[in-house]
Amino acid sequence: MDQLITEDPTSIGPYRLIARLGAGGMGLVYLGRSEAGRTVAVKVVQAEHAQHPEFRRRFAREVEAARRVGGEWTAAVLDADTDAPVPWVATQYIPGPDLTTVVAKEFGPLPEHSVRVLANRLAAALRSVHAAGLIHRDLKPSNVLVTVDGPRVIDFGIARAMDGLGGDSLHTRTGMLIGSPGFMSPEQVRGLELTPASDVFCLGAVLVYASTGRLLFGATGSGLGAHLFRIAEDEPDLTGVPDSLLDLVRECLHKDPALRPTPADVAARTATDRDEEWLPGAVLARLGRHAARLLDFAPEARVTPQDPRIPAQHRADPGPSLPPHPAYSPTAPAGHGPVPPGFGPPVGAASGARGAPTTPTGQAGPSPRRWWGLAFAAAAQFLVLVGAASTNVVLPTIQADLRISVEDLRLVTLAHGLALGALLLLGGHLTDLLGRRRTAFIGLAGFALASALGGAAPSAGVLITAHALQGVFAALLSAAALALLGGGFTDPKERGTAFGVYAVIAGGGTAVGVFTGGWLAETLSWRWCLYAAVPLALVAVVPAALLADDRPVRASARLDGPGLLLGTGALAALTFGLDRAQEVQGMNARGWTAPTTVVLLLAGVALLVAFVWWQTRASTPLVPLRFFRERDRAVSLLVLGLVGLSTPPLFLILSLYLQTALGRSPSRTGLDLLPMAGAVLVAAQISGRLQARLAPRHLVVPGLVLAAVGTALLTGLEAYGSYAAVVLPGILLVGLGLGLALGPLLATATGASGPQGSGGTAGAVLAVQGLGGRLAVPLSGSVVAAVASGRLDGVTGLPEGVRRGGVLINPEGLPESLSPLIKQANTAVLGGYSVVLWSTAGLLVLASLLTGLLVTTRAPGRG
Repeated sequence: MDQLITEDPTSIGPYRLIARLGAGGMGLVYLGRSEAGRTVAVKVVQAEHAQHPEFRRRFAREVEAARRVGGEWTAAVLDADTDAPVPWVATQYIPGPDLTTVVAKEFGPLPEHSVRVLANRLAAALRSVHAAGLIHRDLKPSNVLVTVDGPRVIDFGIARAMDGLGGDSLHTRTGMLIGSPGFMSPEQVRGLELTPASDVFCLGAVLVYASTGRLLFGATGSGLGAHLFRIAEDEPDLTGVPDSLLDLVRECLHKDPALRPTPADVAARTATDRDEEWLPGAVLARLGRHAARLLDFAPEARVTPQDPRIPAQHRADPGPSLPPHPAYSPTAPAGHGPVPPGFGPPVGAASGARGAPTTPTGQAGPSPRRWWGLAFAAAAQFLVLVGAASTNVVLPTIQADLRISVEDLRLVTLAHGLALGALLLLGGHLTDLLGRRRTAFIGLAGFALASALGGAAPSAGVLITAHALQGVFAALLSAAALALLGGGFTDPKERGTAFGVYAVIAGGGTAVGVFTGGWLAETLSWRWCLYAAVPLALVAVVPAALLADDRPVRASARLDGPGLLLGTGALAALTFGLDRAQEVQGMNARGWTAPTTVVLLLAGVALLVAFVWWQTRASTPLVPLRFFRERDRAVSLLVLGLVGLSTPPLFLILSLYLQTALGRSPSRTGLDLLPMAGAVLVAAQISGRLQARLAPRHLVVPGLVLAAVGTALLTGLEAYGSYAAVVLPGILLVGLGLGLALGPLLATATGASGPQGSGGTAGAVLAVQGLGGRLAVPLSGSVVAAVASGRLDGVTGLPEGVRRGGVLINPEGLPESLSPLIKQANTAVLGGYSVVLWSTAGLLVLASLLTGLLVTTRAPGRG
């Protein structure tokens, strides 16, 4: 217990507060007394949660369900006010320390008789919880209070009602995971539907802890991935569990929920006739002293401010908010997109433009407002890239906070990626039909609303919908932004400057987004990674409002219905097929050879061929005919696809390596990648100035070679390597190379042909680059998994999921006995990373050769 501080209220409802008991995920917990003298524990909801109507409804339903829990060995819900300005709930106060305090701090492992009684009483408590239609979901030592009479189970507020409680359960405990890291069942780890058997597994974990003082699967400081790996794959270490309880505990910890005993079985098998105290004398004496201190406890005098959190004191003026609650923050991989949850840069959003400095006959010259177009293009692409990357960083945190399954988390990323990847041609065509200015406003408004919806999402369904809408409007924004550059700048010098600025965003936006997302999640909340898009969109509205009116251009555009259907269908089939192929990683045996994957990819290729055929024959094609007939543009497009194929594995591997091997946090990972963005900034400005003097290949070839050299340096990554010696030089060279090459590449691919058809051209360029990125993820994952699996062939003791997963394991906190196996596994995975990085360097060299040999566009001044 701690003394109240000046910011604390004096009373809550009918209860006078006398001390602080602690903080949980729901809010603060106070010790209170009623007018009749009864001592209770009063839990107050955080003000930020209380503002949400959906939270209030769910809170009221869970409190009502918790009231139904009866029987011994539980802490009953006595009172609640779920309609108060700040809701609260009062439970029976149990005058005793929790099991963690007894075992870890004051006494040590309990003897066999104490553990047997503990098992019997906890099983009886679970019977009461399950009889009320609840699953506890977070049975752990800190939720087991030790008293003279026996243990008591607390914290039903986090239980999920099985009789129709919709959505996700509340977080009324410390932490953000579904359950707690050391006491989760395998089905919780896998995101499967929970049954009462999940609580039985947790009961077994608590009994191991009480018997040995050890967490069942070791310390949790080694990161979420290593911990979940142990729960899902390892057999528990039961050394130290009393022989008389060994078989029962082993059955409780069975990986198959159907083979675990019921709480009734556990209670029957642990019943005892011994008439003696259930705890050793030293512990009983400690409990007696604790009870005496409670009787003598008196709150210190303090100055009590009026606090609007409490109904009896509520005033119009806002007061200090409740202090933040402690939260378990798992080590989360940075980035995501189509990569396994939490990794890699977003794909499908590209950038830039270039081409011959001529204006076709019959078209107006450059608009005097074209520089506002550049401002909008930079702001819009920054919004799309940073918004996606910052959200991807915190996907594991979102999963824990909203309690969504792994499959739902994949749907979140798939919804965004499928909408963005499939609708780029539609976005480009709408830009031509509606005009770039109108499309810009629609994209900004839709993206901001979708981001706000995602930030306020109470469940997986809303989040998936929000991300799908984000992808739709991101496709509009990306196409409009690139169309403004491709069609608005025809003068070589201005064009180079414009694409130099734009290349900074295209090459460095993801790195900035990774840092921003990690920082916002660690300092505020993951929701701000989505909310932050709203003010960014408002900033982009200013240059959008000043764009030139392009009604004459859109008046000549005509709908290409067949082309739109064929192109969008091809992109959708290919995007979805590549997402299915991604499942080749980890424990999923599907992937490239799955019938669904094969059918989707073949259908996508067929539709793509049909789309190109139609575009060469349509009277008003979606993509201008010259796009397919000019060799320099076609080769530049191919090179952009190769660059798109090369960069996602780079971000993925670096993110995994920095966080797992070097122990970086998500925000620190983003900070470590920021030098790449700085290098892109410097090189892109140099490239922009030189584009008016040099042929495109004289910038692209050295840039891609430089990026290939930087990638080759990164093949030297080691398990305990140095950031400054290996990673930093590599990413600086990659950034410099991409900064030199991206601007002239995109400029050549789009062509300086004026506004006419610039939207369709932009959509096609972005689609090709996005497909390269989509293809990169499953390909690199397959290579890493194959190399790691081959190198681990014959190594015994490794779970199959690790052998085929191709993911680094953080050895921190794992038993020393596993060090040799972990070292072998990580060495094998790093070998796979090396193969992927060498392949990436090879692709970049191939791209530079294609550019040098086939792109023959001369410097603008030489005709």
